[in-house]
Amino acid sequence: MMANIFTKYKAISFPACMVQFYLFCTCVITEIFLLAVMAYDRFVAICNPLLYMVIMSQKLCAKLVSGCYLLASVSALVHLCFILEIPGYKSNVINHFFCDLSPTLKSACSDVTVNELLLFIVVSFNEVITITIILTSYLFILITILKMRSAEGRCKAFSTCASHLTAIVIFHETILFFYCHPNSGTSLDIDKMTTVFYTMVIHVLNPLIYSLRNKDVKEALRKALSSNTDS
Repeated sequence: MMANIFTKYKAISFPACMVQFYLFCTCVITEIFLLAVMAYDRFVAICNPLLYMVIMSQKLCAKLVSGCYLLASVSALVHLCFILEIPGYKSNVINHFFCDLSPTLKSACSDVTVNELLLFIVVSFNEVITITIILTSYLFILITILKMRSAEGRCKAFSTCASHLTAIVIFHETILFFYCHPNSGTSLDIDKMTTVFYTMVIHVLNPLIYSLRNKDVKEALRKALSSNTDS
């Protein structure tokens, strides 16, 4: 992607395009599952704080992360295999800034209804599974927080979850808007704008989102806002 942006020569071979798509798809699906794993981690930290180190052992963490990458790799491989079954394309030009699924299917000569349906089913399945895990985890978290007698403890618990919830809402809203409807990819311009958002904008915002838990960052932000208000 960086090579295409900063160089005049923007050609890419078909095998390289497929590799790029596979890696991109794997990374996106992995992030979806990792956000669900993080929700479970928050659940254990808040609902079972004394057993946190026992439950979330290094062995379990390694299994959860490995499982996320394995599921993502398999999902991406399914899409890749169906793309490779497409017999031919109308043009060798992709109307996108990298090899994504929607613009590739748009340029196919044959009927790609099966590919679009498969995309809808796989993404919807991944979204349903991960959102169920996230909602269940945060339901138990909310019940635990409401039972806390200390206001300071409730604030600390909410602070622990706030950054993760912000990242979840931004990321999943974009994925649901872009992929979870049967006729995805109807507008390539909208596809490109949405893809820029969840591949670049969200990841630029993530350091800020997750650093809001840091007391020094909070204090600096408070001072900046107060100085702007005074001026």
